[in-house]
Amino acid sequence: MSLSLRDQLLQAGLINEKQAKAANKQQHHQRRDQARNPAAAAVDPQKLAAQKAAEAKAARDAELNRIQREKAEHKARRAQVKQLVDQNRLPKVESDLLYNFVDGKDGKRIRRLPVTPQQRDQLIAGTIAIVRCDGRYELVPAAVAERIKERDPHAVIPPRNDEPAQVDENDPYKDFVVPDDLMW
Repeated sequence: MSLSLRDQLLQAGLINEKQAKAANKQQHHQRRDQARNPAAAAVDPQKLAAQKAAEAKAARDAELNRIQREKAEHKARRAQVKQLVDQNRLPKVESDLLYNFVDGKDGKRIRRLPVTPQQRDQLIAGTIAIVRCDGRYELVPAAVAERIKERDPHAVIPPRNDEPAQVDENDPYKDFVVPDDLMW
């Protein structure tokens, strides 16, 4: 019968008896620990991969749920805005008097809305406001516009800016101011 590796190393003089006993004792402790707790000793790579996949799926599901919840909240806010506009809008008028206002994120789109002279004065005073809802523009009281602004800040068209525009020093017409209430 052949000698074990430990015995061969002892005969060759590469290790001494004390080192051989320590290695034997360490091996015995490892076997005993494995017998007591087989889950800690044997880590199954398939179980580990399945656990990582489950964690990734849970994270992905949580993100999808968050996105879906945000979409539902946005839809509910839009429905509230639409309801507020439908219940509180001022009646449309057929008039030759058009109120020009700036709309759009870039501030370059000029829109027109037919108004009565009283509505025009109220718009200038800020007692009524213009609201964008479903691609159309409606007039609503200022209090309702504030409630709409809480739900969707982009739905309310900001009132005109009464601050003077920046004047270029080299502009030859800087001394000739065009009034805002000029109607042509």
